[in-house]
Amino acid sequence: MDSSLFKLTSLNLNGIRSATSKGVEAWVAATGPDCICVQEIKAQAPDIQDRFEQLAGLDGYFHFAEKKGYSGVGVYTRHAPSDVIVGLGSPEFDAEGRYVEARFDTAGRKLSIISAYFPSGSSGEDRQQAKFRFLAEMHIHLMRMKGEREFILCGDINIAHRKEDLKNWRGNQKNSGFTPEERAWMDMLLDPVAPTGGIVDVYRVLQPDTTDACYTWWSNRGQAYANNVGWRLDYHLATPALAALARQESIYKGEKFSDHAPITIGYDLKLG
Repeated sequence: MDSSLFKLTSLNLNGIRSATSKGVEAWVAATGPDCICVQEIKAQAPDIQDRFEQLAGLDGYFHFAEKKGYSGVGVYTRHAPSDVIVGLGSPEFDAEGRYVEARFDTAGRKLSIISAYFPSGSSGEDRQQAKFRFLAEMHIHLMRMKGEREFILCGDINIAHRKEDLKNWRGNQKNSGFTPEERAWMDMLLDPVAPTGGIVDVYRVLQPDTTDACYTWWSNRGQAYANNVGWRLDYHLATPALAALARQESIYKGEKFSDHAPITIGYDLKLG
């Protein structure tokens, strides 16, 4: 990737200790992103303070789940933020550690980089209903933000938007992550002209038609990874002005740090 670009990576770690043991820190050091948004850190503040306040020289900012070994998100950055917002302001979901926002505001610009981890509904109907509540709250939040500041939300959205975004789309239309309701939520969010939309799926701007190469998550069951039976669950979602600065994208599959692959997008952007 062009070294002059601002490199922003998103990766669900499926446990920061596990991913580190599999080489993610060395990969971050080698690839040199300006910022990496991580999800499912599965750690608490004391764990981070002991070992993970920095990752390959990048300073970290976090939202921890109350439940040990569960969820949690972070933003590692080489640029000091002007402010950090922890949580959505939602009592239900802030307890689960799903949102952290690093702000990089200057006199002429308000800009946020967000790491978010959307719930999965695959464990049962109760969690699917929780996921729908989260989507409703997140939509209100993003629409409010869109009127106030530019942002890039990076994260595990736990939704494959289109049939091109997963291998077995025909057999998954009733399954969490590809239900009509979830896909309709994405349609609404990404509608370029609707007042309830206007957010951009940055990867699809750069790769509008890619199928098998777009996957970022594979089930641990069977030979899903070996056979590339995957889903695209990890996104960069941006306001239009920032999305227009995207120049290059990369989904790294040379090493397997977790059940997700890191997605990096290079933006023609300077912070500070």
